Amino acid sequence: MIRVILTDIEGTTSSISFVHEVLFPYAREHMAEFVREWQHEDLTAAEQLDIVAEKSGCDRTDIDGLVRVLEQWIDEDRKETALKTLQGMLWEQGYQHGAFDGHVYPDAAEYLRFWHDRGLRLYVYSSGSVKAQKLIFGFSSEGDLTPFFSGYFDTNVGGKKEAVSYRNILDQLGVEPQTVLFLSDVEAELVAAESAGMRTCWLVREGDLTETDKRPVARDFREVDDQLLQHR
Repeated sequence: MIRVILTDIEGTTSSISFVHEVLFPYAREHMAEFVREWQHEDLTAAEQLDIVAEKSGCDRTDIDGLVRVLEQWIDEDRKETALKTLQGMLWEQGYQHGAFDGHVYPDAAEYLRFWHDRGLRLYVYSSGSVKAQKLIFGFSSEGDLTPFFSGYFDTNVGGKKEAVSYRNILDQLGVEPQTVLFLSDVEAELVAAESAGMRTCWLVREGDLTETDKRPVARDFREVDDQLLQHR
């Protein structure tokens, strides 16, 4: 019996276009100003810049160089934890200033509420930082959805295409793998979760549905519920 739902964000609860056409450009546009303003004022920002310098080989005192590295990582959609942390701090400003709302599909919001009210425990696992995850759901177009989640996971537990990451999540949740349902639009992530023993469902919101006997496939959260949860 499924007792826990672990969900991806991009392409699953939220549109890929929101992330790539709104969040990423905002971070790129404001990164230089943010780094120069907060490099000495915020301990978290300073620590992340230390990591960026170490990973890139850029001199820590070369602020322009660090900004160029971060901008390049944004363009490449690099899954660097330091970048994701800095982006989360930047996006917090954007949300608070009303520059944008977090996009969440109406069906996702409806069923997150519904599943929570039925007693399922809901968690997020995304390559975006935990801060960024809380922001997209806290300032969402469908209202504040954060009360429905029991916790959040980011790349601090490991990469999303690595089975060990899902085992790390299971260790933290303290539940049997078969009681967890992982939702994602990326097949490689589903394969990794299945290797850890989790049940999965492939969200294909756009384009042709890929029929497979390896796992259920759904257009939206309503179909997830119909296929896997309605008789719970």
